Amino acid sequence: MDKFPGQKRAVQYLYPPIDPYDQRVMDMGDGHRVYVEQCGNPEGRVVIVLHGGPGGGCSPAMRRYFDPKVWRVVLFDQRGCGRSRPHASVAHNTTWDLVADIERIRSALGIGKMAVFGGSWGATLALVYAISHPDRVSHLVLRGVFLMTRAELDWFYGGGAGQFWPEAWARFRDMIPEDERGDLIAAYHRRLFSGDLQMETRFARAWSSWENALASVHSSGTGGEAPGEYARAFARLENHYFTHAGFLDEDGWILKQAGRIAEIPGVIVQGRYDMICPPLRAWQLARAWPMSDLRMVRNAGHALSEPGISAELVRAMDQIAEA
Repeated sequence: MDKFPGQKRAVQYLYPPIDPYDQRVMDMGDGHRVYVEQCGNPEGRVVIVLHGGPGGGCSPAMRRYFDPKVWRVVLFDQRGCGRSRPHASVAHNTTWDLVADIERIRSALGIGKMAVFGGSWGATLALVYAISHPDRVSHLVLRGVFLMTRAELDWFYGGGAGQFWPEAWARFRDMIPEDERGDLIAAYHRRLFSGDLQMETRFARAWSSWENALASVHSSGTGGEAPGEYARAFARLENHYFTHAGFLDEDGWILKQAGRIAEIPGVIVQGRYDMICPPLRAWQLARAWPMSDLRMVRNAGHALSEPGISAELVRAMDQIAEA
């Protein structure tokens, strides 16, 4: 019996795997070397894919949302993660460094306007990039909206989501002594940047497992144990960005700047039961962005791989291609 009814059927919406025709490492000039790849149609419409985290890295599965006959797909591992180096480094690693990297990649590949596709933190970065360079963006396609606000961080690291997943929350919270639990981001920061590789890896796995446990609407509440190297980059980069409130000028900065993307068409795909990035932010963004189309997916959580999320993202990209 199919454990998750409809999950296998969703695969039909995804395009077959496509291999990159161009893989390169770009030197960004301040100690970071960033992995970039292109796949699909070299003469096609351009879409750049922004992965989540920060620190998640891109994967071959992310290529499958785009018709390879239509789209020229650009993916890259953001600073400090995936195949970019130095690994797990937070030096010269801010939102604004990543925005500058996107511009360097766009220029180096000879791209004019492009669609920007991102989920979770990738949606945050897509919005910040579009606000900074609205003339470079033809469309935005966002999934699992995260606006890097204090309220969102408090929800996920202050016990809000833990009210729905008390057992998973207890595993995450109880790694920290009781007298430090008033600020778990700060408490984990001390351990993730302790200089003790064994300690950093142990707490990185706990940090990653808490998020992974809540990613799918079908979750059993266990996130599994990520490989140590991946978990360390993911946890250190996320914690670094969250400690600095995404390096944005003020809380709520993205919504306050939404007027700068008013003329950019886009689609917001949001899981109705997203425990990591609750739907409220997607709804608020849609209200502030007149050219957006909010598609709330019933019986879906946060993960890119959720059947309903995958189907809606493929549909959105096909519709943009046909327009």
